[in-house]
Amino acid sequence: MNPLYFQAKFINSSPDLKSTPPDLGLEIAFAGRSNAGKSSAINTLTRQTGLARTSKTPGRTQALNFFEIDANQRFVDLPGYGYAKVPLPVKKKWHQLMETYLTKRKSLCGMILVMDIRHPLTEFDWQMIEWCQHAALPLHIILTKSDKLNFGAAKNTLLQIEKTLSELETPLTLQLFSALKKSGIDEIHAALNRLFLARS
Repeated sequence: MNPLYFQAKFINSSPDLKSTPPDLGLEIAFAGRSNAGKSSAINTLTRQTGLARTSKTPGRTQALNFFEIDANQRFVDLPGYGYAKVPLPVKKKWHQLMETYLTKRKSLCGMILVMDIRHPLTEFDWQMIEWCQHAALPLHIILTKSDKLNFGAAKNTLLQIEKTLSELETPLTLQLFSALKKSGIDEIHAALNRLFLARS
């Protein structure tokens, strides 16, 4: 466990790249389909209940939200994507914002892809995995809401996804995670440490 992550603080919400913090240091982006539990995961791993805004309305995160860990490290909460009730122009705007950020942000050193264990490897998830592969960006996948399945079923899902992704060239790791049960925190801290250290 890395207590440094418990000091995370919100610093900026950027609707476009012009208003982002300076492109210096190292950033790890959190991506995930709307309602996959991304904000809850960020709050759980930082031990802060209100750091990332959670909502019962999927698609609430509509900007790039930056959280400072220390002077050289940040988390970035990317807009949730794929929620059907969000108007098409908004979806296109989010997609363009994410694509521009992922393509041009020099401080980006890794990605955490958040997937609901009951609905893994959606079209959006594959887009993000393929993008990481194309950019040679290290990827760590967390399967959230693992408490919704019994341990055996959750472990089987993990192994199936691991097998499906085993032939990809992208360096990736994956784990089970539950914000409700506070399980998987040590693993995600270790993954974050690896991602930051790989570029430091």
